[in-house]
Order: sequence, then C-alpha cells, then structure tokens
Amino acid sequence: MSAMSELIESLDPARPVLIAGPTASGKSELALRIAETQGGVIVNADAIQVYENWRVLTARPSPEDEARAEHALYGHVAGHVPYSVGDWLRDLEPWLAGAARPIIVGGTGLYFTALTTGLAQIPETPPHVRTDAMARIARHGHEALIDALDAGTRARIDLANPMRVQRAWEVLAATGTGLAEWQDATPPPRLSRAEAHALVIDAPKDWLTPRIEARFARMMQGGAMEEARANRAAWSPDLPSSKAIGAAELMAVLDGDMTPEEAATRAAILTRQFAKRQRTWFRARMGDWQSVSAQSLI
Repeated sequence: MSAMSELIESLDPARPVLIAGPTASGKSELALRIAETQGGVIVNADAIQVYENWRVLTARPSPEDEARAEHALYGHVAGHVPYSVGDWLRDLEPWLAGAARPIIVGGTGLYFTALTTGLAQIPETPPHVRTDAMARIARHGHEALIDALDAGTRARIDLANPMRVQRAWEVLAATGTGLAEWQDATPPPRLSRAEAHALVIDAPKDWLTPRIEARFARMMQGGAMEEARANRAAWSPDLPSSKAIGAAELMAVLDGDMTPEEAATRAAILTRQFAKRQRTWFRARMGDWQSVSAQSLI
C-alpha cells in the first residue's frame, strides 16, 4: 500500500479535512484522492485562486480535476474585487454547515489560522484609507508604512509581506487600534483544530524548486500567455487579482519588455520566495498539525 493510501485510510470519513502546503507541493492531488476514496467537497483555501480571471496562472483545478470531485470557492470572485479572509470565512460557511464533508485545501496560512483559531472582528477599511495606503506604497514602498505600526503588530506580522503590512497600517489608521490588539480580542474559532484532520505538507526547498520551475513551464504550454492576453485590456497592477505570481511578467512579455524565458525565470524566483514565506508561516502557526512528507505523496 502506498504512503498516500495509508494516510487516506487513517482518516475518519466523518471529519472535515484541512490540507495546507506550499505551492506546487501536491496538496491538490491529495485532496482529490481523499474525495474520490472517502467522499467530500474540495473547498479552496488559496487567496488568489478565488479570482475568476486567472485560472491557468494560479494553478486552479482543471476541468478534468473538477470532473473527478465537487469543488467550491474556486474562481468565484471578479478580478477587480478585494477579497478578505473575512469574506472567505463567510463564503465557507455553507460547506461547514452542510451535509457533505469539506476537504479544505490551499496555501493561504491566514485562512486556516482564522478558521481554526478565530478571526478578529475588525471593521472594514474606508476607501480613503486604502487609497492613502496605496499612494504611500507607490511613492516609497511598503517599508514606509512599517514605522507607523504599533510595536505589538510589528512583532507579529511578516514585515516582508507588502499586503500584510498594508493591512496592518490600514487597520491602525482606520480604527486607532493596532492589528495585534484586535487579534487578541478574537472570538472562538468556527472549526477548531480538534474537530478536523489537519494536515500540513512538508516540502523541502531542494525538492520543491524543480517542481516550481516545471509547473510554470506547464502553465506556459497550457495557455498562460493566452490568459494574459485575455486580461490585458483590463490589466492594472493595483487589481487584487494582479497579485497572481507571474501576471506582471506575462504582461511585460506582451509589452515587449521581457522575453518569455526571462518571465519564466523571474516567476520561478518569485514563486520560490513565496513558498519560503508559506513554509515559515506553517512552521510558526501549525506546529500541532500532522506533518505529511511531500515526497511520500508521489
């Protein structure tokens, strides 16, 4: 019996499954195998795969994969619409309360943390505050916002992640209360760690890097360039969906500012950096999750 089959056999079919892992680590295939073997609905927990306009580039499940099992919360948000972890939790609710067992899979650690430890009830950011934040970042980079944050928040968030820094700055500017203080007042989780099988994929850097490079090559062969052309007319780097890794590089190819080879190299570097941030989050926040070797799933 393979290691994947043994893992699946060890799962209680009545309990929800959470599968977190870095990009290109094989977590989606594991979710499919669980759904095919034990039943359930595969529910997306990836913040960029929610967007409808980048299917190939974000490695959303293919039509063939969707035919193997029911999928939910993939590509259901327009590319220009901001989408928060609170939005995701609200959208997830029907599958938490439904009859079908949810198999929640993705690489956005914040989604899993909010689900299993609770989400602070922070008011929505007023548009003028977000506009101010984006203008400051455009002029001086996200680092310019860090000094304004309270010490508790600076110690808690990933300061190398522009989106996290911007969010923390917006919360403080809009409410006068630091993000860390809001988080400390968090209500109980919607799904506790003990209620679910919580699996985190361990994918070492040396093993993952060639998979990342090979996957981007498959994306290029599978229509990523055509997808970029379809997005070109409405393209803006400020759109929420434009955070898809490789999107800016493909636009540069269309504009003649970069070759496809240069775009592939740059996208692979960005993806490796992203995977490193994911692994850091998982180690820091998911120490009590069951670790699953990525190599064992092949």
